Amino acid sequence: MALLELVRYPDKRLRKYSQEVMAFDEALHVLLEDMHETMLANKGIGLAAIQVGVPKRVLLVHVPREDDTQPPEDCLEIINPTLMQTEGEILWREGCLSVPEFYEEVLRHANITLGYQDRFGNAKVLQASELLSVAIQHEMDHLNGVLFVDKLSMLKRKKFEKEFKKNLKSP
Repeated sequence: MALLELVRYPDKRLRKYSQEVMAFDEALHVLLEDMHETMLANKGIGLAAIQVGVPKRVLLVHVPREDDTQPPEDCLEIINPTLMQTEGEILWREGCLSVPEFYEEVLRHANITLGYQDRFGNAKVLQASELLSVAIQHEMDHLNGVLFVDKLSMLKRKKFEKEFKKNLKSP
């Protein structure tokens, strides 16, 4: 396994639309394992392949347990996801490994039903709510070239741009 380099805002690769995965092979498995190691090393709970420069419809979500641990068996490997059903709304404070040190509340669907494939190409269905639902939607946005800051109101977006520029100037 290897640590991969994170693509950071404002890198234009984050705006790419990711392509469907067709080959469920060893290369995909290595990518999934490397993404998992990279996500944990950066203290993340989700990571889309485009965030490591790979424009494929692949994402991981690894929500910590109540004791703050992230056992490997809890990691969801989600390939070619599609939202089958959505319900309700929830406001959640989000951050992003590609937009470090910025957090803001984003309105998301409270509950989702997700269709996807696992690392072997098997079709799966998952129902998710609260943080799991939010994390999946956040990572799915990445697959479509959308960042959580794109979902902010104009006022909050201006606050983000101001903080981002300030952080660029400071050492």
